[in-house]
Amino acid sequence: MNQRATVAMPPADIDQHLAQSRKLQLATVNRDGTPHLVSMFYAMHDGRIAFWTYHASQKARNLARDPRVTCLVEEGEGYFELRGVQVTGEVTRIDDRAEVTAVGRLIAARMPSPLAVGDLPPGEVAAALDGYVAHTAAKRAAYLVEPRRVVSWDHRRLVT
Repeated sequence: MNQRATVAMPPADIDQHLAQSRKLQLATVNRDGTPHLVSMFYAMHDGRIAFWTYHASQKARNLARDPRVTCLVEEGEGYFELRGVQVTGEVTRIDDRAEVTAVGRLIAARMPSPLAVGDLPPGEVAAALDGYVAHTAAKRAAYLVEPRRVVSWDHRRLVT
């Protein structure tokens, strides 16, 4: 068996990796053909990567022109700790405010909250996050990634 086959994750491990992580690297294509690469918080929605961004952001402008994306969710410091999933596909844009808000809530629920460190009880933290999501949803679009190709690696498999 070749090394590529050895390090590839089985589908259940890919699903678990995507479900447990919360940040990804998102690549879109700029007008001049160069990659535009940013870090994004995301959530899983019906088995697909979901993210949101402001209408006027560079990534939103890029996706309006060209819906192709590559998403990278990775972790590990040393070579034999590296794990990752790369999803290449096309996005579906969501503009319906209720649906954008729902995606925002999924993402906010996975984000560490600076409010949680303060003196607010958990219920008030959740209410503050919900208020933030509802307020910013009007200025955002949500996106669902329709996967076309998924590549994975788990270098921990090289030492077992």
